[in-house]
Amino acid sequence: MNPEPTEDPGAQGRPVGRRVFLGTLGLGALGVATAPALQRGLEGILGAVAGSDPTGLSGLLPNGGGFRYYSVAASVPDRGPADYRLTVDGLVDRPHTYTLDDLRGMPQNRLVRDVQCVTGWRVPGTPFQGVRLSRLLDAAGVRPSARAIRFTCFDGTYSESLTLDQARRPDVLVALRMQDKDIGHDHGGPVRLYVAPMYFYKSAKWLSGITVTDRVRPGYWENLGYDVDAWVGRSNGRTDEPTS
Repeated sequence: MNPEPTEDPGAQGRPVGRRVFLGTLGLGALGVATAPALQRGLEGILGAVAGSDPTGLSGLLPNGGGFRYYSVAASVPDRGPADYRLTVDGLVDRPHTYTLDDLRGMPQNRLVRDVQCVTGWRVPGTPFQGVRLSRLLDAAGVRPSARAIRFTCFDGTYSESLTLDQARRPDVLVALRMQDKDIGHDHGGPVRLYVAPMYFYKSAKWLSGITVTDRVRPGYWENLGYDVDAWVGRSNGRTDEPTS
């Protein structure tokens, strides 16, 4: 998926193998310092490569911002103001489909938190801005039988989940901006999920569907062994400092 844990499923078996693989091959490159212009150029190049890389190997290379690119799909279509849609449906009274302009016109909230990947890398003080997920749920009218949320993405492959209580936290956003700029395609734009207190695999890129369900349905990486409740420092056998 992204600068976060989601490479091609054929490139690995269990998630622990992925962590060891990335940690062994990728950490040495983290110390490379580059000028800001070169960083931006490298970020663009890596994003373009990752978008059509079915192996996931491009995710081993960090960009200048400290993020890494991973994807579980061989390629991901671009979406923009003309064709982006976000659907809220399931156990709700008022299902709705939002355009990008609709989301931009709603009240925006800004958070600045560290981003922690379950593979070990961390990007401190990363600003995200967008619509609180709770606002979209309230607008949809969640039914009493609802217990969880399932998220789907327009890469056609990735999925994630949260309990309803987790989804209503004020530090969970349907994010439109990251690092004080519109979220680009390579970082999961134009719209992605941002779950500040959890490992970054919960912050699904290329968000296209929010479905209210009667129970938690494990997401892509949870079906391969990751923890469903992915609190930073309290899950996946890791002891990282909390991010929120």
